Amino acid sequence: MARILVVDDEPDLRRLVREWLTDAAHIVVEAANGDEGLRVLQTEGADLVIIDLVMPDKEGIETIREMRQAFPALKIIAISGKGGEKQGKYLGAAEALGADVALAKPFSRDEMVAVVERLLSQD
Repeated sequence: MARILVVDDEPDLRRLVREWLTDAAHIVVEAANGDEGLRVLQTEGADLVIIDLVMPDKEGIETIREMRQAFPALKIIAISGKGGEKQGKYLGAAEALGADVALAKPFSRDEMVAVVERLLSQD
């Protein structure tokens, strides 16, 4: 069982991912933007973060960089629903700046759980 932080400005997506990962026996906490995600990470900790790249207030790429600097061993999954060619650029930039995996929205339950389990098993 791992503690997972889901950072996304879409409450429905956070709820869905929380349900999937709770069913997979993980503890899930949520944040609505990058600033809130950093606060939760610093105060409550997490083994893995799932973070959206496009959010108001503080976007994901900047937040990933800050998380990676403060917590070098943290596992990070970047997600993005930004369509077209821009989506690939955002996801590629996220990996270049510290995300372990980048997933395009929409993703399936099985895909998300498999990526989470794979990252958590790496040490």
